[in-house]
Amino acid sequence: MPVPSLTTTAAVLSAVDPALPVLIAGPTASGKSALALAIAEAQGGVIVNADASQVYDCWRVISARPSVEEEARAPHLLYGHVVPNTPYSVGHWLREVEDILRGSQRPIIIGGTGLYFAALTQGLADIPATPDAIRAAGNAMSLAELTAALDPKTAARIDLNNPMRVKRGWEVLTATGRSLADWQDATPPPLLPLGACTAIAVEADKDWLNARIIRRFDQMLDQGALDEVARVAPSYDPTLPAHRAIGVPELIAYLEGRHTLKVARENAIIATRRYAKRQRTWLRRNTADWLKYAPG
Repeated sequence: MPVPSLTTTAAVLSAVDPALPVLIAGPTASGKSALALAIAEAQGGVIVNADASQVYDCWRVISARPSVEEEARAPHLLYGHVVPNTPYSVGHWLREVEDILRGSQRPIIIGGTGLYFAALTQGLADIPATPDAIRAAGNAMSLAELTAALDPKTAARIDLNNPMRVKRGWEVLTATGRSLADWQDATPPPLLPLGACTAIAVEADKDWLNARIIRRFDQMLDQGALDEVARVAPSYDPTLPAHRAIGVPELIAYLEGRHTLKVARENAIIATRRYAKRQRTWLRRNTADWLKYAPG
């Protein structure tokens, strides 16, 4: 039976148990941060980042991290705490969240990176680190080449339109001789089973969300996103996960004279919409038993 959608913040607050951790997953620009802040202010708790771009210290505006003013209204953790050239994976994030779960503050874990939520609530396979040489070889391959080299079991399980997931599958197979799917099937118990928390999936109407994506990117430009990217431009490295944050390659193209600002803006909005589509797909496939929040 489908889980009914809640349409107001008040309705969400009435459905959330103040004694349990909270998960909030949703597409970019869907109002997740505002909902997390409302829960923290009404019931207490620490807001914990589960967005792969918002961990990096070089991005506040372009990654839509909570503002300084918002961070002052409730405790926030795992935002802007990683140097861009430092390796940071879902395993690193999970270990940090494990420490938070052992603490005294009730966590409100919010983000749009589905892999983080899957690892937290379903467990994460203990896969050995990928050697630098294999990672470099994968960086030099095209998406089509990486996909063709995947084992069928992993290829059937992951999003083949997501270059990061495909590359990860190829790296694991190449480095360990064992498929990512096999490693996942040997996964240990999760840190936070769904039964031990309140899990909320933000359902956003496509047209409503697309309009918000446009408004938000224009706000980013008004708030200094271009200056933020310009500060990183001298050390820009497109192979770094931090430097692949949406909006960064597009604004770099403008700064390097390859596009006008109008074209860079349009390309960033298109990239954000595509990302939101992948997030909505993940949510549909993975949050059937979560509470649903439908803003707008």
